[in-house]
Amino acid sequence: MIQAHSFATTMTDANTFNTLRPRLFAIAYRMLGIRADAEDVVQDAWLRWHGSDQAAIQSPEAWLVTTTTRLAIDYLRGRQAERATYIGWWLPEPIVELDERTPETSAEMASDVSMAFLWVLERLSPEERAAFLMRQVFDHDYADIAAMLGKTEAACRQMVHRAQDRVRQQQPRFDVPKHTHHALLGRFMAAAKAGDRDAMKAMMADDVQLVSDGGGKIRSFMRILHGAGRVAGVFWSVEHQHPLRVDYRQARVNGEPGLLRYVAGQLESAQSFVIEDGKIAAVLVVRNPDKLASVPHAIF
Repeated sequence: MIQAHSFATTMTDANTFNTLRPRLFAIAYRMLGIRADAEDVVQDAWLRWHGSDQAAIQSPEAWLVTTTTRLAIDYLRGRQAERATYIGWWLPEPIVELDERTPETSAEMASDVSMAFLWVLERLSPEERAAFLMRQVFDHDYADIAAMLGKTEAACRQMVHRAQDRVRQQQPRFDVPKHTHHALLGRFMAAAKAGDRDAMKAMMADDVQLVSDGGGKIRSFMRILHGAGRVAGVFWSVEHQHPLRVDYRQARVNGEPGLLRYVAGQLESAQSFVIEDGKIAAVLVVRNPDKLASVPHAIF
């Protein structure tokens, strides 16, 4: 009987945790921007949950969200020195979906997880990032956030306010309907494959910018490129250097329409696009092979 009771308790523990796992991963990924790091944090939260006195826990969800958030803050602090010495620009690891019906498109991953949004969050301190996400994305009240972070409600309000100001300055002003985003990228993809620089320029804002992340492992731009002519020229040069060997495929990149670029049949980059006023306002290009490990590496 003791063994049966212990097994049943373990199964209940696992069921509770697995029900909340998508939410915990969503928190950890938004905090860290790397899938493997987020999974490590969620696994650590499971170990702590499994070893806890659950009879004394009033709300499993609150306990697990708090534990995951605190672990993510500690993890991010530990990564700060590494990111400070990162070669070039650091972009999040993209979550790429080739099939829009995959589980990654669940509600937990459907909002505020775009590459551009996560890149902006990199400007925040770990605690600011946690407070902002808990309030603006996961809709926790300030009392909950204060308990999570071990700070006063007033301090948390101030952190969220500062974070909002920073994020608002760099976020797109308007949401773009997915079908509009998808159609524009379809036209851009055709122009890029054809090496039509003028057509690409016509689809870009005059002050468009391109950010590339090679992580020191793949050649990439060490500074942000600005201007429709220069950014269109980058896409033209890839086609010019590899005539008839460049292919593009549309995919969802962090919940939004994006492109995968293949050169000679092998994955070269995952690309995310910010659209404003019907034009491409920014392109975020991930080339670091470590961040592309989960993306199909051969076109099919």
